[in-house]
This record gives sequence, C-alpha cells and structure tokens, in this order.
Amino acid sequence: MEWMERTKQDEPGKKGPEGQPSRPDGVANTTGPKSSAESPGSAEPPGSTGSPGSGGSSGSGGSKGSAGADRAAPNRAMNSFSPADEEKIRGVRRMKLTATGLLLLVAVVYVLAKWAGNSGAGGWTGYVAAAAEAGMVGAMADWFAVTALFRRPLGLPIPHTAIIPTKKDQLGISLGEFVGENFLSQDVVRQRLRSVGIGSRLGTWLADPEHADRVTAELATALRGALAVLRDSDVQAVVGEAINRRADAAEIAPGIGKTLEKVVADGGHRRVVDLVCVRAHDWLVLHNEQVMDAVQGGAPGWTPRFVDKKVGERVYKELLRFVTEMRDMPAHPARGALDRFLTDFASDLQSDTDTRARVENLKREVLGRGEVQDLIASAWSSVRQMIVSAAEDERSELRLRVRASLLSLGARMATDQRLQAKVDGWVEGAAVYVVTTYRDEITSLITDTVAGWDAEHTSKKIEAHIGRDLQFIRINGTVVGSLVGLLIYTVSQALGA
Repeated sequence: MEWMERTKQDEPGKKGPEGQPSRPDGVANTTGPKSSAESPGSAEPPGSTGSPGSGGSSGSGGSKGSAGADRAAPNRAMNSFSPADEEKIRGVRRMKLTATGLLLLVAVVYVLAKWAGNSGAGGWTGYVAAAAEAGMVGAMADWFAVTALFRRPLGLPIPHTAIIPTKKDQLGISLGEFVGENFLSQDVVRQRLRSVGIGSRLGTWLADPEHADRVTAELATALRGALAVLRDSDVQAVVGEAINRRADAAEIAPGIGKTLEKVVADGGHRRVVDLVCVRAHDWLVLHNEQVMDAVQGGAPGWTPRFVDKKVGERVYKELLRFVTEMRDMPAHPARGALDRFLTDFASDLQSDTDTRARVENLKREVLGRGEVQDLIASAWSSVRQMIVSAAEDERSELRLRVRASLLSLGARMATDQRLQAKVDGWVEGAAVYVVTTYRDEITSLITDTVAGWDAEHTSKKIEAHIGRDLQFIRINGTVVGSLVGLLIYTVSQALGA
C-alpha cells in the first residue's frame, strides 16, 4: 500500500503535524505541553476528525508525555513524517474545513427555516427544515464513523472506536495471512512464474555476446573472490584427507590386476618390453668395462686373474647376446615367459589374498611417506594458481570456454522448448520450495513490522494518506442525508394530505 512506503525523516527544526518543532532525529516532538485539543476530557469538535494529534489520545492506549518520548520506535519510517506526509496532512485539514463548513451551513439553514416557519413564511419552510435536519444527522453520523477509525470521538470510551490504533496488531496479522494465502501459495507462484517464461527470456538474454561477456566476467570475479577467501592450509588439509580416505577405503589390487590383465591381453606391454630391451642393450654396450669388472670382482680370491677376466668377458658377451636377441626377436622365449608372469601376476592381484594384502601394505607405506603427503598438499597451490591466472586473463582458455558455453546455452534455451520447460520447472520448484518452507518467516516479517509501529503515529500517518478521501464521506453524507430527509418529508406530507 502507498501509506506503507518508507518515508524520509523530517529535517531538524521542521514543524510537526501540530506545528510543534520536530526533534533532530526526525520524530515529532511529543514531550512538549499538550494543546487544548489533546488534554484529557477536552471535547473534540466535529470538524477536527482528521487533525493529527487532536483529541482521542486515549484511543492509542496512553497519553502523550514523557512515556511517549521514552518509548522506542522500531520502525523509523512509520514514526516520522516526511515532507510529502506534511503536504497530505495539510490537504486533509482543508477537506475537513470543507466538510465542517457544509455541516455548519445546513445547521444555519435549519435554524433559518425553522424561524421562517414559525414566522408564517409558508409550507415550503418545512421541506427546507426537514432536508437540513436530515443533512445534519447524516453529517454527524459520518463524522462519527470516520473519526472512529482513528480515535475515540470526543475522547469518549465508546466501544468499537479507535479501530486502527487498537486493532493495529490484528490488522498486521490479517495482512500477513492475506499475503501468505493469496501471494505466497504454491499455485499462485507456479502460475506467475509460468506466465513469465523465465527459460525463454534467460536464453534470449544469454545469447547476446555482450551479456555472455558480462556473466563470464562476473563468474571470474566470484571465482577469484572465493579462492581468495579460502585458506590454502585448510584446502590442502581437506584435499589430503579426502585422497587418503578414498585410498584407504578402496582396495587397489583388484583394479590394478584387471588393468594389467587387459594390457597384457592387448599386447600393450610389448612396447615397454621393447623399450627396456633397447635401453638395456645400449647401456651394456656403453658400460662393458663396468660389467666385466663387476663380474671379476665377484670371483673367488683363489682363482687366477686371467681366469676371472675370461669369465667376465664370457658373461658380458652372453648377457649382451641375450638382450640383443630379446630386442630383435618378438617370439623370444624370455618374452613369452614375461607374458606368462604378467598374466599370472594380474590374476593373483585379483584373486590371491596374500598378494592383495601385500599390495595394500605397500599402498599404505607409500601414502604414509612425507614426500607423498607434501606432494598431495602442494597440488592445491598449483591448481589454485592456475585457476586464478585463467580467471584473470580475458583470453584464457577457461574464460573462452565459459563464454562459448554460455552463448551455446543461451541459443539453445531461446529455441528449445524442452530445455525452456526444464529450466522453468527448476525455477518453479526452487521458488515453491522457498515459499512453502519460509512462508511463515515471510509473513511474520509483515506482522512483526506492523506490531513494531507506534499505534498513535501509525494512525496519524494512515489518516494523512486516506483522510482526504474520507472527508468526502462526510460531504456525501450531508448531501445524501438532506435529499433523503427531503424525500421522507415529501412522502409524509403527500400521504398525510
């Protein structure tokens, strides 16, 4: 509602609704001496129904004074008057004068008509007097009804008066329930979101390269911010713990066995064997002296040196021949033996309990080494630096791929009705979840806010916004009452004749 909009605070020294200086914080001064219209027991004239602060202070549950000044105002907007409110208050006062003036007019007409009738002016005076009398009754009745909304008429404790000040909290509860039932219901939310067509609109928006660039830049900024907030030590600890926990929970031997079995079946290990044979042959050729010296050094001390040399040369030649044959002969028996060994080892990794236990022990020993833990911990630093650099560089592969993905997604969402329906369903589901889960919290915001308003000040502010229109009720009551009174008198005269 318009009267619930947040308003600006009054400027220091600006006159309040009663012409009193406002406090520097913008709240109208209520600690000064009361005017005659505010004093207890003072009668409120019919024309003062909309005057803020006039009479009926008892309707707000207490008089103005030091207690009112000490009372905290939870909502500053509803406890202060803005310049716009001041202008509305002046408009209300003008309309009150008009309505009250019309009441005085018909009262004067009634007195004059009665005087003229008693003076023998004619039968027409009865008609005028009846119309004026009914007009006064209508004006007074409507004055009472309008005044009863905001305060107790004439300060009298009449039941069911001062509706807004005394029923403020109930009105807030009713407003919250109304919003919850009519705006925060599942059907209303789904129907509204479905009519908007979020999927199609979002797709069209994302398909624009300029918008895709903007979203990419915002995502990069958010990513850099998130990485800046995270502490490296915490992330490293989490990553290390996750890797260790995953490694401990999963037995690796069967997986290694299956992989090795497939590699041997496909012949993928043969390239490794070829490489090892080539490297071994080249190493033997390059280090022939070291090989022969090693063989001679292992001979018994009682054998002659020339015999040791001959044995060393023979061993070296046979070893070189063996390696050369393995390198050049794909069907070499040693290669076949190696194939059988790898096949048996792959089978043992999958089915042999002892082999699997040894592999698990080896895994734990490797993971427990400090070098491995340091490697796991340092991996995050490298990944983080790589991501930050890619996010900062507008031409990085990461940002280019994100931008391309956004453009592609936007183009699909703009044309693909199935994707649009899926996106709409996600949005509707999320909105319905929020509404149904937090509806009480949302409505309580309304009820708690209204409950925090000062009753008297709220009544004045509402009156400032709708009081001018309510004065037309008094004017219409005067006019309609006069016409009805004239009609009743005319019918009575016609029937009596």
